Amino acid sequence: MAPSDAPGLVGLVVALLALGSWHFVIYPAVFSPLRRIPNAHWSAPFSRLWILFIRFSRRENRTLLAVHRRLGPVVRIGPRELSINDLEAVRTVYQGGFDKPVWYAVFDNYGVPCMFSTRGMAEHSARKRLISHVYSKPYIHASPAVAAQSSAILFDRLLPILEGSVSRPSSLNVIDMYSVFMAATMDFIAGYIFGLRNGSNFLRDKAYRNHFLELYKARNDYGIYDQELPRLTAWCRRLGVPLCPRWVDDANRELGEWCRRLCDAMTGSEAAAEDESTETAGAGDRPVVWKALVSGLENEEAKNGSSSILYPTALANRRLSIASELFDHVLAGQETAGLTLTYLAWRLSQSPELQAQLRAELLALSPGLRVSADGPSPAMPDPKQLDGLPLLHAVLMETLRLHAPLPGAQPRQTPEKGCRIGPHEVPGGVRVAAMAYALHRDETAFPEPLKWDPARWLPSAASEEEKRQRNRQFWAFSSGGRMCIGSNFAMHEMKLITAAIYSNYTTHIVDDDGMENPTDGYASRPRHERLFLRLEKVA
Repeated sequence: MAPSDAPGLVGLVVALLALGSWHFVIYPAVFSPLRRIPNAHWSAPFSRLWILFIRFSRRENRTLLAVHRRLGPVVRIGPRELSINDLEAVRTVYQGGFDKPVWYAVFDNYGVPCMFSTRGMAEHSARKRLISHVYSKPYIHASPAVAAQSSAILFDRLLPILEGSVSRPSSLNVIDMYSVFMAATMDFIAGYIFGLRNGSNFLRDKAYRNHFLELYKARNDYGIYDQELPRLTAWCRRLGVPLCPRWVDDANRELGEWCRRLCDAMTGSEAAAEDESTETAGAGDRPVVWKALVSGLENEEAKNGSSSILYPTALANRRLSIASELFDHVLAGQETAGLTLTYLAWRLSQSPELQAQLRAELLALSPGLRVSADGPSPAMPDPKQLDGLPLLHAVLMETLRLHAPLPGAQPRQTPEKGCRIGPHEVPGGVRVAAMAYALHRDETAFPEPLKWDPARWLPSAASEEEKRQRNRQFWAFSSGGRMCIGSNFAMHEMKLITAAIYSNYTTHIVDDDGMENPTDGYASRPRHERLFLRLEKVA
């Protein structure tokens, strides 16, 4: 290098340092519109390292709850990232139609978006219209398919397993209810999607069920790489040094192939062609969701063709799009309901008195779910009567509050023109999220928030204003146009399963190690993913 080049090189270095200082230090701290928002950590305006460390340490929920209690309802956790814990802010973001950030691309099954991972609100709404009617409460309550599928799963699969446990000697009368609940909820959601004939049978096929749960467990803690560091993670994969272990990709691949086989089996099957409106035998084999999705896509293509907003993703690649959508439904439907039921049974098993009160309420159902010596009841309970049982509803709601299966942050992205969140002006493209974990521990709405207290949900427990605030604060299924589409189905199946068990048995804890110390992240589950109970037949 010639001596005359040195001043130019020094000038370039100084210019780069000045530009970097402006971009990474001066602007975020002094001039950014976010500068007036309290910082969760001193480094938050300059770097994502702090929040990434918290997330990779798997303590995001409890850390951000403490931050909100210290600093208020809107906090800055990264240079362009906010956490909110205020109903007004939640309404602004989640009822305001904010798009989803690229964080959700990890849920693009088979590389194709599903309704959950679709980023834009307009496309999401178009996808939702295809199938939302079959997930509505009136449809579920009136559906012959739901009644037939529920009866078969409860009386032909679940209750015989529980009865077999009770019939063993007391020293052997131990059953892992976590595994049973995961099996039952998969059979419910897969039956509703594909029909009983083409769905899963995890309750009876314990060996494959355990294999499936091991695959699912293998992938639990590694989605964070693709969500939080997508470019680095993809780059490392291309170099052959993946951040995620290769067996995680193998587990994801095998789970995906399982769902593809279910979808492929539907093509041309008799069950797929059966008319939902007919009252012929075999209502349980009706593939309600599959048929609604296929019919919806056919109608959308006939109506709008290549001009449809769904054409580039769903219509042009229909086979994979259907598989992607239904893969999301079966995994989410199994996991969330199975986890909730596990915690519900754990809590009830600590209170024989509450079990007795719940059983008295359940035995008032007509027809009921009590299995007599003559066999099961010939009919399922009236769904409306079941839904209206106050203590059953209270037990389930309180479990969803304190043990929300998806308590973590649900990110959104502020619109390009910016917006106002509380007292703060927020520019476009900022990631902002609320989380059920913090909303459900608000002491104003839920006094003694760490106490599992179903009585707080009983009709006589609070004034009308307190009930409204409590219900507004309840966020187990999120809120707004993108709240969980399967919430009505989940509530119905969980009430049925709970009613079937506690109409016939009392439950007692044998081994609950790990239940009090659940994982802390987007999903929350028992630390060891098991719950051993002893069942006792009700006289």
